[in-house]
Amino acid sequence: MNTLRLTGIQLRYVNKAFWRNPASAFFTFVFPLMFLVIFTALLGHSTVRIGSRTIDTSTYYVASMGAFAVIGACFNNIAMAITFQREDGVLKRAHGTPLPVSSFLGARILHAMFISVILVALTLGFGHAVYHATIPSGTSLLRFIVVLLVGSAAFCALGLALSGAIPNSDATAPVVNAVALPVEFLSGVFIVFGNTTPSWILWIARVFPVRHFVLGMQAGILSTTFSWTDVLVVAAWGVGGMLVAMRFFHWDPRQS
Repeated sequence: MNTLRLTGIQLRYVNKAFWRNPASAFFTFVFPLMFLVIFTALLGHSTVRIGSRTIDTSTYYVASMGAFAVIGACFNNIAMAITFQREDGVLKRAHGTPLPVSSFLGARILHAMFISVILVALTLGFGHAVYHATIPSGTSLLRFIVVLLVGSAAFCALGLALSGAIPNSDATAPVVNAVALPVEFLSGVFIVFGNTTPSWILWIARVFPVRHFVLGMQAGILSTTFSWTDVLVVAAWGVGGMLVAMRFFHWDPRQS
């Protein structure tokens, strides 16, 4: 049985396990929409200047919460799930089976990417219906899909890399949130970034992949300027994350 077929079988298993936990699945999909409603209710009644365009802040948050959903489904969930499975001994047992490592981890990455696509579609559909956000089409849609797929894959790789640095299950949520939330705030996910945003904040934000991913999402939804450089930066972070994961990934529990 080849590796591709084994990956498909494992992917089906991961997918079934996800949907058989209805509470987890429900809040996975509701969480970004809840944040979108909260932020637009509190901060979505004005406009922001981005480049030469004037954007409603409610529409701005549709793009931001789409990016937030992808990061949560890929980076946060991968890092947390892998750590919990490692500490529970699931990874050790899986590593002792004939199932290839690429199939085991690849299936989880593919599933996270699949969920992120659904999340973005729901966020965009909700944003279009309620806040009149633009749905990408034509060339813009193709570029948007590339940004989404590259971004979701990269954040999965970074989640795997981070799991190697998490010492135990109790530290999982604090470590993941301590890494993700500050970068999201600095990247314009929760706070609107426009032409008046201090340059030093933008300089720091561009060091990290989240800002570049947000810009790619905004290009598709807000029709702002698209740059392939943003895609390449996100991809480079993903490659770096995968290399780190290959070096420091742990199959055995690290509890003392």
